[in-house]
Amino acid sequence: MTADPLPSWAVPPTAGYTSDDLDRLPGLPPHTELIDGSLVFVSPQMRFHALIIDLLGFTLRTFAPPTLRVRREMTVTLDPRQRPEPDLIVVHASADRGPDQTTYHPEDVVLAVEVVSPDSVVRDRERKPQLYARAGITHFWRVEYDDGRAVVYVYELDPATGQYTPTGIQHDRLTLSVPFDLDIDLTEYQRM
Repeated sequence: MTADPLPSWAVPPTAGYTSDDLDRLPGLPPHTELIDGSLVFVSPQMRFHALIIDLLGFTLRTFAPPTLRVRREMTVTLDPRQRPEPDLIVVHASADRGPDQTTYHPEDVVLAVEVVSPDSVVRDRERKPQLYARAGITHFWRVEYDDGRAVVYVYELDPATGQYTPTGIQHDRLTLSVPFDLDIDLTEYQRM
């Protein structure tokens, strides 16, 4: 029995991949991200991850003003070596550039949301917030599973430091006035 040949992208170039490579490399697995010039592949989604994305996506669309749009699992090109794929983003409606669009720019994004999975803990808690803050994305939420509950860690960009400042930890209910007024029953995912 012979092994299948590796795809050409299995061996990275010496300088790493660039954000444009995600659109050109044939046969990349769905939802491949680029972090620090390296390809990052996602593991199968857990039930909590899928349900909380559905809940937040639906309710964000319900509360978002008409000038904003909610997008699921679309990449954001932060720079030539960084093209992460947040679980959800809220973007300006004017940022939609057509049906073939594969990425957004940081200035398009009002809110980035990451739902932590076992394989993404370090990326979602540490690296991605650093990248989003450096790119100037004003609002960031990190959602975690804690003993059956969805917990949302809410951050806002401090313009003086260029880093995220925690503005709250929300259990069971997410009620905020920025980036727009919203009130989300986080326990709803348990009934979906």
